[in-house]
Amino acid sequence: MPTIGVAIAIPEPWASDLQDYRTSVGDTTATQIPTHITLVPPTEVPGPDLDAVCAHLARAASAVPPFDIHLRGTGTFRPVSPVVFVTLAEGISGCEVLASAVRQGPLEVELHYPYHPHVTIAHHLDDQTLDRAFAELAEFECRFSVDAFSLYVHDADAGWRATDHFALG
Repeated sequence: MPTIGVAIAIPEPWASDLQDYRTSVGDTTATQIPTHITLVPPTEVPGPDLDAVCAHLARAASAVPPFDIHLRGTGTFRPVSPVVFVTLAEGISGCEVLASAVRQGPLEVELHYPYHPHVTIAHHLDDQTLDRAFAELAEFECRFSVDAFSLYVHDADAGWRATDHFALG
């Protein structure tokens, strides 16, 4: 059964910059995870249902207008989860509306935590490394427009790969 995810891709050059940073602090998962903002977390979907998922995502995308994102500074989910991330200074509500639209129908999933859009930069590392990531990217900042999101499928060897893109509006 394929495992999928739905996310907003971070554009270049910031996607590579953040992924390279994540790798540099020893987060070995970074090479198989494109830099993104999650809309639907990893979810198993029966192969035959992927067509219905894609149709649902196309409908959801058409109902949500493009919006802007401003990433600035860092945050953490510690002590609940060993994660450091880049925060959204603008675009939270756009992400929430989009996430709500896609997490319906065939992608209605129960979240383990309240939805909080972010860009992970360090995950499952020791406290000293998480503190370092928190401090070193505290001044990170970029802005971009979101006009699409992607369906990602997990491959055991290649990691997460975008298979379909859905234009907003």
